[in-house]
Amino acid sequence: MEMKEKDEKGRAFDSQREDNLFEHYRFVADPGQGLLRIDKFLMSKMEKVTRNRIQRAIRDGAIKVNDQNVKPNHKIKPHDVVTILLPDPPEVNVPVVPENIPLNIVYEDDDVMVINKPPGMVVHPGVGHKTGTLVNAIAYHMRNQQPMPFRDDYVSRPGLVHRIDKDTSGLLVMAKTQHAMSHIAKQFFDHTTYRRYYALVWGDFDEQEGTVEINIGRDPYNRLHNRVFPEGDRGKYAVTHYSVIEDLYYVSLVECRLETGRTHQIRVHMKHLGHTLFNDKRYGGDRILKGTVFSKYKQFVENAFKLMPRQGLHAKSLGFDHPTTGERMMFHSDLPEDFQLCLDKWRKYLTTRKKL
Repeated sequence: MEMKEKDEKGRAFDSQREDNLFEHYRFVADPGQGLLRIDKFLMSKMEKVTRNRIQRAIRDGAIKVNDQNVKPNHKIKPHDVVTILLPDPPEVNVPVVPENIPLNIVYEDDDVMVINKPPGMVVHPGVGHKTGTLVNAIAYHMRNQQPMPFRDDYVSRPGLVHRIDKDTSGLLVMAKTQHAMSHIAKQFFDHTTYRRYYALVWGDFDEQEGTVEINIGRDPYNRLHNRVFPEGDRGKYAVTHYSVIEDLYYVSLVECRLETGRTHQIRVHMKHLGHTLFNDKRYGGDRILKGTVFSKYKQFVENAFKLMPRQGLHAKSLGFDHPTTGERMMFHSDLPEDFQLCLDKWRKYLTTRKKL
């Protein structure tokens, strides 16, 4: 039986074409899309891609519009479907190569391993990140032990029960047996795990604590982003409980506790509240959203960005029931150096400001 994937609008398409190219990206132009050159259109949808690279791919026939080859100066119009084809399958599903990469292992026994992931490390191999990931490091650590289990037959993701973003630091649990994998995965599904994050966000809060209960799903016009769907007819149910730990005038340190675990949940929910994460490039937090127009303040913020060149998000605490003993396990981690330095810089700025 031939299986077909579907795009965001539910239309079927073949993920592998007759010419042995695989579809990696599919963008559907907004109904209100004005005429726009295809290279500019794709640059607005994708990260770290240049105009020259796009134009070269068009000439090579790797980019199509409505399943047709186009010229580099082609202009996108409403409802156009732009696809990008590459020779490798979209999921890297090959055995993981063990790599001797240092791991910060907080806890380990025969069933589970809890790791404190540094910022900047990708969790598992994928397109653009086939090596140097946390899973590569774990494969090396486990090289003389029993093979780790897989979920959904993804051999490139051994032991993975959950994930955190590349530029998010902090705790995650890995399963070392199939029983542990199933047991802990069910806890995540049932929302019985405990996950507490520290987030540095723009602005101060009127309410010192609250709950965001709004659906989250992929933005239909920008597949790199997720967004909220307040009407509830799209996306997936998502709940974030938050409380302000420290008010630093133009930014705040906030504790976020996840009841659900949707992709970019804290980043999207905080942005919805008007408190985008500090230096979150994807969601617009890498520019000054609160503060003065003075050049001295602008330079201060730019220096803070350099201290923590990623979104201010750290998975600080993690709790779950041990899959064999049933004991409630709870782990905590310190803020990484870049987060702490940035936070101290804001504290010093607030102290200086109060003296003026």
